[in-house]
Amino acid sequence: MATQQYIWMDRKMVPEQKATIHILSHPVQYASGIFEGTRAFKAKKGTAIFRLQDHTHRFLNTARIARMNIPYSEGELNNATIAVVAKNRLGDCYIRPFGYYPVKGVGLTNPVKDPRVSVAIAAFPFAKYLEKKGGLTCKVSSYRKVSSSMLSPRAKLSANYMGSLFASFEAKEAGCDEAILLSESGHVAEGPAENIFIVNDGVLITPPGAANILMGITRDSIIKIAKDLGLLVEERNIHREELYTCDEAFFTGTAIEIEPIISVDERKLGGGKPGPVTQMLNETYMQVVRGEKEEYEDWLTYV
Repeated sequence: MATQQYIWMDRKMVPEQKATIHILSHPVQYASGIFEGTRAFKAKKGTAIFRLQDHTHRFLNTARIARMNIPYSEGELNNATIAVVAKNRLGDCYIRPFGYYPVKGVGLTNPVKDPRVSVAIAAFPFAKYLEKKGGLTCKVSSYRKVSSSMLSPRAKLSANYMGSLFASFEAKEAGCDEAILLSESGHVAEGPAENIFIVNDGVLITPPGAANILMGITRDSIIKIAKDLGLLVEERNIHREELYTCDEAFFTGTAIEIEPIISVDERKLGGGKPGPVTQMLNETYMQVVRGEKEEYEDWLTYV
């Protein structure tokens, strides 16, 4: 018999089957929700949430961008996240905070009349997103990454991810595993739900914030780890052609962790197999999240 799972909803632990909202609620009708993605891992000293404070801080920044007044402090949300992982007795898991207007009806202006915001936090076992033995095949999408002139690429807005969904559909219909989106200016931005890195002549290169990317926390972690390992890191615009000629490429993200890219638009990278820099960073990252690197211990919050 399956174990009962609970979701934190506005200061209450609610059985998951009762953690519901109305079909006509604003986030369902208009994608007006905001969210965050966090991971916990079985580490040396117990279950550890990776960079919890940074994820919660980004969640609250997304709320500010979206003009949503979250009625909970950063500390209360951190404690709620710890509590829901503990309540569900989880080890390796994915954590999803979600902020939304609980009002229902089909009027776009409903939140103006009733600006209350609710928050739910779910935690559940989760396999690595898009993991594929040997690496991913990718396609540069015909869809462009959303820019600040449309919505905010730096905020985890539910609405942003419809474009990501279109790009993923397109890539899979072409027989590929995932898409790569370009920015409005035509430079490489990111994957539908992942940041991207390339490696050329031993140099690690990733698009800058100006390329309309989400400022990923796993991305930031990899940059810091790479520098500590003595790698040269560049944050600069990447031209599409560089995807075809680089030595290595990989995605990063909370859900995907680190996943190598072995081809782009049917051009093989590095002989069509994961490269040594990608493998080194992946190995080190997994040691970090499992508490095997004392110098990164402050990134872990134990449950």
